[in-house]
Amino acid sequence: MTKRNILMVTPYIPRLEQSGGQRHSFFTLKYLSKTNNVTLICYSRNEDGLQEVKQYCQKVIIVKRSTTWSLSNILSTGFGIYPFLLVNYINKEFRHAIETEIKNGKFDIIHCDCLYPMANIPKTNIPTILVDVTIEYAIYQHFADSLTSWQKILRPLLMVDVLKLKYWETKYWRETDTVIMFSHEDQEFVAKVTGRKDIQIFEDAVDPEYFNLPRKTEKSKHPTVLFGCSNMKWMQNRESVDLILRDYWPQIKKRYPTSQLLIIGRNAPEIFGKYNSDSIIVAEADTNGPHNPQYYYEYSWILLAPMGSGGGTRNKFLEGMTFGLPVITNPEGGMGNIKIKNYHHAIVCPKKEILKNIYKLFDNPKYRQSMGQTASELIKNNYSFDQSVKKLNQIYDQSIKK
Repeated sequence: MTKRNILMVTPYIPRLEQSGGQRHSFFTLKYLSKTNNVTLICYSRNEDGLQEVKQYCQKVIIVKRSTTWSLSNILSTGFGIYPFLLVNYINKEFRHAIETEIKNGKFDIIHCDCLYPMANIPKTNIPTILVDVTIEYAIYQHFADSLTSWQKILRPLLMVDVLKLKYWETKYWRETDTVIMFSHEDQEFVAKVTGRKDIQIFEDAVDPEYFNLPRKTEKSKHPTVLFGCSNMKWMQNRESVDLILRDYWPQIKKRYPTSQLLIIGRNAPEIFGKYNSDSIIVAEADTNGPHNPQYYYEYSWILLAPMGSGGGTRNKFLEGMTFGLPVITNPEGGMGNIKIKNYHHAIVCPKKEILKNIYKLFDNPKYRQSMGQTASELIKNNYSFDQSVKKLNQIYDQSIKK
């Protein structure tokens, strides 16, 4: 079989970290490399993770990312046509690197992981796929709508930026050869907005190497709630942690005095470190250390992640369920592409019913263990990255033949 030649563009170096997007990109790349020749162009402030990713690529190009909150970015946003989110990723060197590879290479497909780099990809006859992890403008619109008190005065400025983001995101949805979303809800939304009938689904998954890992950690002897392992710079994750701390944790702690809350993820100490105590553990997971994501999934009793807005994928759900961890979320959090039987594989319930379901899981070990076991079986039988990437290769072939 002749391997396809893929130009993959990412707004970071794909890495085995707690960040869902970076982990997803890393595993996609890992399994793409089995049947494709991949040239990777990354936009990154450093070279962390470079050696890990090189083993799966024919060539890796890193373009140095500039400072986010620079005067030039602020002025470009205020007086330009692009929103602040995209301005951060528009870069002459980045665009030049992409143009040079397109000119000198012979690529069958351009794979853009995430909306952010799209403005740097020139018009070309090479089929271009946008893999859009979530509906970006909806997230920022939700943030603007949720402002309270004096913050409301910022809403008009933020809404201008949201409208810019909406314009460009929908424009790229319409103009790329194929758009790939991560949930059926997002797929239906984009299809409705664009009028396209060819919006695809990426079945996000777990590295099958995780399926047979030996257990490393005993369950906590005390009721333990995990939020993670996640990238805490992602707005939805911060909002979820705030919801837990405000609406659920005080009641949980009162009912179960020895309970612990684990807030685990990239940048967690920076953002939530002020809550660190004997009962609230705030930490980054050690990718290759003793306290890696597997440790927290095995140690905790449940994974709690109520969300303020929906969309996208839930890597932490997939990985937590793989290790037998019951998941509780709300309809806004949803399960992404994970097809569950509610209250059997996981729990999706309104926010007002979350506490009673936590209590039910804590007070009934057999129910908790049963849900964890069925969740693990569901993921192992249906959500493997090698199978998901086979479907991605089929999408490539459809685009190439257009």
